[in-house]
Amino acid sequence: MEIPSLKEVYKDYFPIGAAVSHLNIYTYEDLLKKHFNSLTPENQMKWEVIHPKPYVYDFGPADEIVDFAMKNGMKVRGHTLVWHNQTPGWVYAGTKDEILARLKEHIYEVVGHYKGKVYAWDVVNEALSDNPNEFLRKAPWYDICGEEVIEKAFIWANEADPNAKLFYNDYNLEDPIKREKAYQLVKRLKEKGIPIHGVGIQGHWTLAWPTPKMLEDSIKRFSELGVEVQITEFDISIYYDRNENNNFKVPPDDRIEKQAQLYKQAFEILRKYRGVVTGVTFWGVADDYTWLYFWPVRGREDYPLLFDKNHNPKKAFWEIVKF
Repeated sequence: MEIPSLKEVYKDYFPIGAAVSHLNIYTYEDLLKKHFNSLTPENQMKWEVIHPKPYVYDFGPADEIVDFAMKNGMKVRGHTLVWHNQTPGWVYAGTKDEILARLKEHIYEVVGHYKGKVYAWDVVNEALSDNPNEFLRKAPWYDICGEEVIEKAFIWANEADPNAKLFYNDYNLEDPIKREKAYQLVKRLKEKGIPIHGVGIQGHWTLAWPTPKMLEDSIKRFSELGVEVQITEFDISIYYDRNENNNFKVPPDDRIEKQAQLYKQAFEILRKYRGVVTGVTFWGVADDYTWLYFWPVRGREDYPLLFDKNHNPKKAFWEIVKF
């Protein structure tokens, strides 16, 4: 049976992306070239990798991904400039002003290096607290600098590349309480005239949560702000609970079917909001490599993507290309 190209099927809707590493782009070269027209470096642009010591930058691994994308006519999403994880401790040394100066230098260097090559940046990642009674999460960036670090990051990213689209990115934005926090954050930034162009809904789903309706409610809510919405890290675990203690060596048919139906329903919604939804990126390419092997249950096998371990399309693939 002829396998359609995912990016061709969706060419009138939005780019189809994948998160990759410089170590696996060639493992997935055939799948990437056929199906994807956007790439996100999974870890290679995070602070600890690209800027491991003061004034020392290592662009090599990220450059490999960007060069591959350019050569193959793909877009690149930059990920990420401000995050509480994978950021070296020295970044937070000294006064608030010293920390902000360090961030400004980092953003100018990194965004400047990829100016004209990276079309969109996750400028700030996961700043919101999961505690309903807190706004920003407890982390050095926000404990020391408050919301100012978010405002400044967007301003500096825009100065470094005025043509790049700038996103706030977070997980569980389908949750009504967290959705509302993100709405208020983006609304405040926009009211202050700070350049922000979109919200990234990560989209790390289980078979039980969230519902596709929650995704639709979030897209609608963010669209009221006049910003774009992208699904930036999509995958659907075959577990119902993130900490479920099963470990399937072969994914059960009923779970693969349930996963396929969730992907189908999600993509029906994403197509419905064409124009608001401007990109969908999967957090991986095929089931032989996924971050879910390492988190939240280390060593537990999972099968969250559209292609199986042998790089063949799964039921979920066929469900989202038939419409």
